[in-house]
Amino acid sequence: MSKALPAPRHADPAVFGRVAVLLGGTSSEREVSLDSGRNVLEALRARGVDAHPVDGIPALVQALVERRFDRVFNILHGQRGGGEDGVVQGLMDALGVPYTGSGVLGSALAMDKIRTKQVWLSLGLPTPRYVHLARGVDAATVHEAARGLGLPVIVKPSCEGSSVGVSRVLDDAGLDTAVELAARYPGELLMEQMVVGDELTVGILGDTALPSIRIVPKGWYDYHAKYQAEDTQYLCPGLEPAAEAELGALALAAFRAAGCSGWGRVDAMRDASSGRFLLLEVNTAPGMTSHSLVPKAAGKLGIGFGELCWRILEQTLDVADAADAEGATA
Repeated sequence: MSKALPAPRHADPAVFGRVAVLLGGTSSEREVSLDSGRNVLEALRARGVDAHPVDGIPALVQALVERRFDRVFNILHGQRGGGEDGVVQGLMDALGVPYTGSGVLGSALAMDKIRTKQVWLSLGLPTPRYVHLARGVDAATVHEAARGLGLPVIVKPSCEGSSVGVSRVLDDAGLDTAVELAARYPGELLMEQMVVGDELTVGILGDTALPSIRIVPKGWYDYHAKYQAEDTQYLCPGLEPAAEAELGALALAAFRAAGCSGWGRVDAMRDASSGRFLLLEVNTAPGMTSHSLVPKAAGKLGIGFGELCWRILEQTLDVADAADAEGATA
């Protein structure tokens, strides 16, 4: 699978019109989104794009009803006030405004880790064994589930990102605390077999899997390691050529199976004992901070941050062209 990317199709920033950079919001990932949004806004403006910040969905509704923008660069993270669960995508579809990233189906499905796993498993795509835990689950059921999977396990909310509410549970004594933490966030809970091995991620840009990144944190790759620590190592490409091609193909298959499009990131593990790749989740609006992984991977192909933002925004022109063609033939 070639990693070569064609040159950007447009050079004139005027083709984008007036662009809303949707950031902030009210989800648990607000601060990350604000950081990402500031970076995207600065990069687009540096390339001459008429881009403006819009903080959260209510502000976007007002702006789009007033027809103040031609398209949206969505860099909201999370659900319930975030921009990754399909709600804001449905809004923009209803108003006929092109936007970056996945549509309603891909956004909603990928935000729900349990349903994403169900789709992957139905297609024979590999993912760690798991148990779905309903909200309010009793302690006996939790401990029985852990015994069935075999400790250690990961306990997390099914519909959060950025490692929010996630716990590694090494022994029976830590289960109740882990479930209590995960239950602070909306949605169902997920208990997953903990895979020991390399943590990997693959950025997706259009139909291309970017070079993988192997993440080597000092300890566990939690929220601090993702966004604050300076000692986390990012090895890119993260694998030898044959395994790199295998993981890239698997990541693209997983991305498409979840109904995703445009750009995003697929996280996976490589089991140390078997060498097998196991899919963890899809992120449909990855971070664009100084610590974020898609920009690092794109950089390996010679695509700087500004060009990456431009390429992502260019995808909204494809969406608009397709909509115009459909309307012409209706």
